[in-house]
Parts: sequence; C-alpha cells; structure tokens
Amino acid sequence: MQTQTGTTQPGTRKFVSYASSWNTSIYDLTTANIPNYITDINLAFARPDTAYVKGSYAFDQAVAGFEFVEGKTGSTGQKKFTAQQAQDLRGNIAALKSRGTGVWVSVGGWDYSQGSQWSSFSAPRVVDLALDLGATGVDIDWESSTSNCNKLTADQFSCTKDGEIGGIINSLYNEIKARGASLKISIAGWSTGAYYVKGTPFEEGKVQWGSPFGGTMYSLVKNHGGKIDMINLMSYDAGDYYDPREGYESYRAIYNGPINMGMEIAPEGSGGAILELLAPAGTVYDADMLTGQNNVASPYYNVETMVKYMKNKARPSDGFMMWQLWKQRVHQPAPAGAATENSAGQYVCNNLPLAGSCAQTIPTLPKL
Repeated sequence: MQTQTGTTQPGTRKFVSYASSWNTSIYDLTTANIPNYITDINLAFARPDTAYVKGSYAFDQAVAGFEFVEGKTGSTGQKKFTAQQAQDLRGNIAALKSRGTGVWVSVGGWDYSQGSQWSSFSAPRVVDLALDLGATGVDIDWESSTSNCNKLTADQFSCTKDGEIGGIINSLYNEIKARGASLKISIAGWSTGAYYVKGTPFEEGKVQWGSPFGGTMYSLVKNHGGKIDMINLMSYDAGDYYDPREGYESYRAIYNGPINMGMEIAPEGSGGAILELLAPAGTVYDADMLTGQNNVASPYYNVETMVKYMKNKARPSDGFMMWQLWKQRVHQPAPAGAATENSAGQYVCNNLPLAGSCAQTIPTLPKL
C-alpha cells in the first residue's frame, strides 16, 4: 500500500469541481459564485462526437454538447448561442483563469457514453472547442458500460474496450502535441477501474465490492499514464461496500501523477451511499483496508476520513474532486446530515489545507 508522505503546503494540492451545464446559465460561471479555493472547474459535458468547427463559437447542445439554458435542446427547439453569449462565456472562463482557477472541457459523462458517441470521437474537433473556449485542458470522462475484463494477472489482463479508450487518449495527446497547444489532459477514473487484476492486492475478493465495471481503466492508466496530467477518481456511485481509500490505492499502484479523490454530494447516482462530513467517534482513518472482508464501508465514507487519509498516506500533489458544484441545485437536496457542496469543500480547504479563502461559499442559485 502507498505510504509516501510529505509536508503539505497550501497551494500544492488540487480541489477540482465538475460544473454541470444543465439547469444552469453561462452567467453563473463567475468568480463571485465559485470559491477561490476551488483550483479547477470541469465544464460538463461536451459531446465526444462533436461536430464543432473552429471559430464558429457554436457552444450549444446540438454541436458542443453543453446544456446551458442559452443553448439547450428543448421542446421549443434548439437554442443557439448569440455572438454576445459566446463572448460572455469565453470572458467568464478567462476571468476564472486569471484568478487562478483552471477551466477544463469535460468530454463524455454517463449519457454521452452509452451509445456510439465515443466511436466517433474527434480529437481535432475537441481540441478546437477547448482552444476556442480558452480552456486549461480536456477531461476525458469515458464511462462505457460495455467493457468487460478478463480478471487475469497483470501480464494477461485486458478489457474488451481497451482499444477504444487507449485510442481516445492517444489521438487527443498527439493532436495537442502536433499543434503545440498548452492544453492538459485529465481523466475521470471509474471507482473500481483499477480493480480485479489477479495477483495484486486489488484482485476480486481482496477489495470491498463496488461497481461491476472493475478494471476498465487499468490498461489505459498503466500503459498510457504518462500522457495524463491527473486523474479525477470517481470514488462514489458504488454502494455501501465500496471503500474510496482502496480505490485510491489501486490507481496509485499504477500511476505516478496526481490523483484527486472524488466526493459526490448525496443523493448519489447509484448505489445509495451517503457521503457524510464527519467520521463516527473512534474511527481510525486507515483501518480495515484490503482485508478480504466484504463489510459495509460506511464508517469510512465521510469527508473527514478521506481528508485524513489523503493528508497522511497520499502524495503531496494529490488532492480532491467534487461532483458537483451545483449538485443540490440541479438534482435533489442532500439528505439531512449529509455533506453539502459547501461543508465538504470548506472542510477540505481548512484541513488538507488549500490556498484561498475557506470562508467563501457557493451561493444557492435557482434551477433554470
């Protein structure tokens, strides 16, 4: 298990937050609405098969994939960005970057990963979109539910869609390098995406059971990790038995770059787990891991335990990711007693710690 430690200084770790575009306006993406301890914002989601043309500034849903109210596909038809709206979106991104908050184009997500969109992935068009927006980088959120893995040893381990995701990262990396662009690449790492490799501490039966898509990111990260600037670990949506600490260790065993531990504000999309803020009394932050005992992991599924683990066991460059900035605004409110966007973010800011003002808050905004 990874035990490398180091002195943490504010500003050396990331706090990434996905910002969904549905029920949201481009005018919500302002420095006043986004606390300055959030180091990076991932705009969710762009289409993998986008037909975006450089210089068109067609940031609407039909072309780019974003679902901002200014460009949403709805019952009244497809709204198109006006020239002013396109300029204003780019201006808001520039203002966030000028403040020190990176802005990434996140491509994919669950809905854009269940059809044939990824088979038509166009790296040139995605790069055009990111450059026209003035983005910091491209986040690949490939969530295929049809990739099956053989669960063999590392030298024989493979999944049926290794070629697809490997080709996506390779083509994106090569396109960025060929243009001399300064764009970075991150990936959303599936919760159990590095599990179920026989002969490792993370083989089936040694880790807490979680998502059925175990191992789907293993070959990508192991073989192409040098092309990825950071991993945003989706350590959620995997039920009460999933342990985010084990998820982190499985990726750390095969990846040398920064890993951001993910937190989802409840209610979660699947699995029913509820992220709480504080640990139960007497909780030992690094206990009950990799034991082969498939017990409920709820005592360790809280922000306090995750922060203690990452602060003491992770690398100084590792941080956190949150799904998502507008969670209660665009979905249901968090259950009573659960962590919220603000309580989770401020706890990470104060205790990891992060640079910026931990007193700043995400305002309550209405659905649009």
